[in-house]
Amino acid sequence: MTATTDGSTGATIPPRAAAASDTDSTDPLAAGVPEAAERAAARATEFLLARQDPEGWWKGDLETNVTMDAEDLLLRQFLGILDAATTRATALFIRGAQREDGAWATFYGGPGDLSATVEAYVALRLAGDAPDAPHMARASAWVRERGGIASARVFTRIWLALFGWWKWEDLPELPPELIWFPTWLPLNIYDFGCWARQTIVPLTIVSAKRPVRPAPFPLDELHTDPANPNPPKPFAPLASWDGAFERLDRVVHRLRKAVPRRVRRAAMNAAARWIVERQENDGCWGGIQPPAVYSVIALHLMGYDLRHPVMRAGLESLDRFAVWREDGSRMIEACQSPVWDTCLAVIALADAGVPADHPKLLKAADWMLAEEIRRPGDWSVKRPGLPPGGWAFEFHNDNYPDIDDTAEVALALRRVSHPQPDRVDGAIARAVRWNFGMQSKNGAWGAFDVDNTSPFPNRLPFCDFGEVIDPPSADVTAHVVEMMAAEGLAHDPRTRRGIAWLLAEQEADGSWFGRWGVNYVYGTGSVVPALTAAGLPASHPAIRRAVHWLQQAQNDDGGWGEDLRSYKYAREWSGRGASTASQTAWALMALLAAGERDSEAVERGVRWLADTQRDDGSWDEPYFTGTGFPWDFSINYHLYRQVFPLTALGRYLHGDPFDKAPLAARRGVRATAGGS
Repeated sequence: MTATTDGSTGATIPPRAAAASDTDSTDPLAAGVPEAAERAAARATEFLLARQDPEGWWKGDLETNVTMDAEDLLLRQFLGILDAATTRATALFIRGAQREDGAWATFYGGPGDLSATVEAYVALRLAGDAPDAPHMARASAWVRERGGIASARVFTRIWLALFGWWKWEDLPELPPELIWFPTWLPLNIYDFGCWARQTIVPLTIVSAKRPVRPAPFPLDELHTDPANPNPPKPFAPLASWDGAFERLDRVVHRLRKAVPRRVRRAAMNAAARWIVERQENDGCWGGIQPPAVYSVIALHLMGYDLRHPVMRAGLESLDRFAVWREDGSRMIEACQSPVWDTCLAVIALADAGVPADHPKLLKAADWMLAEEIRRPGDWSVKRPGLPPGGWAFEFHNDNYPDIDDTAEVALALRRVSHPQPDRVDGAIARAVRWNFGMQSKNGAWGAFDVDNTSPFPNRLPFCDFGEVIDPPSADVTAHVVEMMAAEGLAHDPRTRRGIAWLLAEQEADGSWFGRWGVNYVYGTGSVVPALTAAGLPASHPAIRRAVHWLQQAQNDDGGWGEDLRSYKYAREWSGRGASTASQTAWALMALLAAGERDSEAVERGVRWLADTQRDDGSWDEPYFTGTGFPWDFSINYHLYRQVFPLTALGRYLHGDPFDKAPLAARRGVRATAGGS
């Protein structure tokens, strides 16, 4: 087979493999596959066990793109705390990520991104790189060819406005009075997903204050016409949503001066209180870098001195997002994923045959149990009567536990023979009750909130980057269904509604869309194991369609891969991309759950994992297989390449953990949807 070229992006699309039914089932490569899997699983187990923190958790680096690093420098410049060592190390990282054409991408092997390139360029100017240096000249030319700063996203232009490189009046208005909108009113802050909500509230203060720090240099080279950097653009048609919201933004701009100062000051004070009340114990906000950055700026504009405890803790938390690399460069994580990484590591090790009472699994279980969140958060605005219970993604994020982590932590805990089973049972019972309580009205689950599906937030001119609402997704719903099946609740009416939603969401080709992982391989790899765990037979038509799709998507080398372009160009890129360890594992997990253990597709996939494993038991994976916002914000979870292949190898060798009975029943626990 030969590769083809995607005309929309110019990227090379790897060839699909022939379907298993079209090839010789007596492939000699299948010989010795179980033995190779045993060796690979043993090495991977040793590698993973050795990387557990003494406190019991695992955490891999969470790599995104250079906008995190550029904005960190811009923040420090704005606050007047930028130091030479940080600047040098950050610039080294940013330079190392530049493409040959002068641009920066937002994922490995991806196309250049205008906003990322603008921000990276400005950061390097702060670091002292001359605009006529070859790498800088290539970058600025690339930016100009694509419309210059005027074509960059709103968030990029906000950063530039902080230094007078862009006019505040040429940005969408964000009035702080939004903080007072009741929950029944469209565009109240709880209409936004939690990550967007935490960013928008501080930005309403920034937008109202419109601060400008002296620019250390001009940026004329990033404009197509420096004399007219923001040429007027026609409005979209009035009859369209975009046109209506563009005109509404103009009205809000004109009303800016009409708002009484006392009212505006009170709104900003209310927004500042909202921010401070949501600061976590470690000083961060939501456990993610963007809201923390904007919260620090907003509070500073409200008069908080950098020595104030809130500000000092916030800045210290941002320092903890920095990963110092061996080459002396400094990379900023957008987030940290210890709870997620730990529960996935426990599942992988247990499924690979590590004893359920192994000391390292017990230590991990103790750490996860200590991380349980037992106080209400923002989710309780929509569910005020629901008792808390669950887990977040990060070290500290009590305001925003998430449904996905809660499901996977429960699945991990059920694999451990803990000396205090009542403690485990209580935590899981609370998690079951909370997850059931967070079910959306369509029967499915989102990540953080209930029925967070308003059509309006994404229409705002301000929201031109990333997803800003949190609708239910197939992957999260699948993990909840799998958790409920493990608790013996597969036949609970609420679980059945989730199953019905999943079946209705299957794509015509047999796959499922992956919201939080790339993409259809992740969605399918999540849903099939959940459906079979909940009792659907391998012969079910939905399962057979998924198997067929996975067989068709397998690469010639035996692995699976999917490029992030599938989010934008699904027809060309669905299930297509260079083979990766994590995506191969997802496909194998689905095929194994569907009863395909002895199929050629599985044998070739297992062989690929064994053959590509490094001598130390790890896998290399430069490709981004995690998703923050589909297409707009991509993630390389550095532990994915370890935990998912080990899980797949373990299930190939030892079978699916649900084969005989729900995990709760195997631990002697009576399934219940209640809790204490």
